[in-house]
Amino acid sequence: MARRIKSPDDDKPKKKKKRATKRKADSTSTEVDVRKPLVAVVMGSDSDYPVVASCIETLEEFDIPYEARVISAHRTPEKAHKFASTARLKGFQVVIAAAGGAAHLAGVMASLTTLPVIGIPIQTATLGGADSLYSTVQMPGGVPVATVAIGEAGAMNAALLAAEILALSDETLHDRLQAFRAAMRRKVAQKNARLREMIANP
Repeated sequence: MARRIKSPDDDKPKKKKKRATKRKADSTSTEVDVRKPLVAVVMGSDSDYPVVASCIETLEEFDIPYEARVISAHRTPEKAHKFASTARLKGFQVVIAAAGGAAHLAGVMASLTTLPVIGIPIQTATLGGADSLYSTVQMPGGVPVATVAIGEAGAMNAALLAAEILALSDETLHDRLQAFRAAMRRKVAQKNARLREMIANP
């Protein structure tokens, strides 16, 4: 099972993200994950990986098995068709597709499977990702794609939406989502307390 793809930026130093810390601490384990992947994460190019990394980190944080790969709707249409049309047979329950520009990857996936498909629009240099957003979200009636925000926030939300779909039949995952929401509420309360303290003691 493919747990991660290599990005051209892997050799560059990156600022570590807090949400990935817990999972990284477990990476020293020699135990092999033999579970079948439930989420397929596909992207149009490996250049999309720096954005999609937020999605993958979130899936790992919630301990959701996934498979990630590069598939182009335009450059490798045969592979895209084969992957999407056999996704359910392989045991996937959700497909997450990320692409930029003429971002038809999510739509192609959705046209060939009845699995829920979540599209991540990738930001572009020319139109800022508006082209990716429109290409992903403007699907014809009858072939839905659940489209999230442009960029890293959308990538994270794609993983969370996939988790919410899977949690409909997984109480343990539901509990993790509840804990995640509770942690967010605590952070907001802490920020509010700090703000009130700064105002009271300028």
